[in-house]
Amino acid sequence: MTTTHFSKIIKIPIEGKKLEGELVIPYQSRSLVIFSHGSGSSRFSSRNNFVANELQQQEISTFLFDLLTKEEDQAFVNRFNIELLFRRLITATNHLIDLPECKDFSIGYFGASTGAASALYAASTLPSQIKAIVSRGGRPDLAIAIAPKVKAPTLLIVGERDEEVLILNKKTFDVLRCEKALKIVPHATHLFEEPGTLAIASMLATEWFKKYL
Repeated sequence: MTTTHFSKIIKIPIEGKKLEGELVIPYQSRSLVIFSHGSGSSRFSSRNNFVANELQQQEISTFLFDLLTKEEDQAFVNRFNIELLFRRLITATNHLIDLPECKDFSIGYFGASTGAASALYAASTLPSQIKAIVSRGGRPDLAIAIAPKVKAPTLLIVGERDEEVLILNKKTFDVLRCEKALKIVPHATHLFEEPGTLAIASMLATEWFKKYL
């Protein structure tokens, strides 16, 4: 078990708004994973918090925040506005990089649902800063146009029974030109609610980040 060395709420000014997130830095951590939440999700998502806790146990720092305000999230169209989401993810990334406590950290993205697309777009825009990407049940196909430009090692995790999303992930996987892997979790559906499936996805993500960050 690791000991939390630093934890605080960060408010990031973006486009006249302040988006709030929680930064957790375990003792001796030298890397940071920024979570890019998907449609209808938030930084309080039990699934993303489960993954974040697993990363923290391995001395990997995490930042969970919302790309949309509560009001913006009420409009369904905003959840699929990838340009808006990735623009805000870039702003948040640059804000964190400038923090003294995150200085010289290796940065990675963990994206779920539409958050996976915004992570790929942001990584293609910040090729020297982003060192690894993991998508869980994501929609990377929404960023398929720029997928060949992504340089960061990318892991796509999909549930075996999430058939439509699995097809879309395979199409994106085929056009990626970076170090890449596609892992299919047996018996899992889109939200990884089946017993043990989220733990498997978290283990795969943690191993990927430990290797590349």
